[in-house]
Amino acid sequence: MSKETTAESTAKGRTAGAVRCLNCFKRISPPSEAEKYMCPDCGYEWRISWPFPDFPRIRGPVWETNRELSERETSKKGWKSYGSE
Repeated sequence: MSKETTAESTAKGRTAGAVRCLNCFKRISPPSEAEKYMCPDCGYEWRISWPFPDFPRIRGPVWETNRELSERETSKKGWKSYGSE
C-alpha cells in the first residue's frame, strides 16, 4: 500500500512557471524574465517579478492598461466610473 503524503499530493497540483491572473483567475505563463505580461484571456496586464529562475510572481497591476480596460467596460454597461460626476 503506497499512499501519498499530503505534501506529495499537493506538489502534483502545482504548476511551475505559471501564475494565476488576479482578474479572471486563469493560469498564465509569462515568458522567462518578462517584467510585464498581459493575460491573453481578459487583457489585464500585470507586473511580474522573478524571485527564482522559472518562478514568476505577480507584483501588481499595470495601472495605465487596466484603467483603460475598466473604463471601456463600465462605459459599455452605462455605469459611471469612480470619480466622474
